[in-house]
Amino acid sequence: MRTGEPLPARAPLSRPPEGYGKIRISTARNRRQHLHGIASITTHANAVTLPVRGTLPARCPYYRGVADCLFCAIAAGDVPATAVTSTDQVLAFRDINPQAPTHVLIIPREHYPDAAALAAADPGLLAEVIAQAHQVAVVEGISGGGYRIVLNTGAEAGQTVPHVHAHVLGGRPLGWPPG
Repeated sequence: MRTGEPLPARAPLSRPPEGYGKIRISTARNRRQHLHGIASITTHANAVTLPVRGTLPARCPYYRGVADCLFCAIAAGDVPATAVTSTDQVLAFRDINPQAPTHVLIIPREHYPDAAALAAADPGLLAEVIAQAHQVAVVEGISGGGYRIVLNTGAEAGQTVPHVHAHVLGGRPLGWPPG
């Protein structure tokens, strides 16, 4: 093709049906529980749309009663996240709304709504989450200077996603008391 020649005609692009590949969450409570710190979102007065690589599976491999759990979808690989470390039972990935230079979330791949439920059902898995938090601190180079592990349990404690997760924070001086 020479300079100045018109581009060849292309077939028109077909569009997917309206809403294809998107999750629609209609209440502010659900928006906080499912999306806080996990994905970039666009908001509207009564709704939020989260783009994903397709729709969430009806039952992810780690389903335990919550079909629309965002962290289950991340663990299953259906929603992208930047992984830091991973084992067969635990996944650590970067928070997209970091509160410190290092802010990594550690989740069990199996769904438990909060730390209390995990401790009651599988104390060994809770121990693995904590061990993985230390491994993240080592990998991120913050284990020598200090780091904080936070497990929020319940709405009043600040838990916004109903899937147990530990926050590893570090890389700067952290004040006390938190919150």
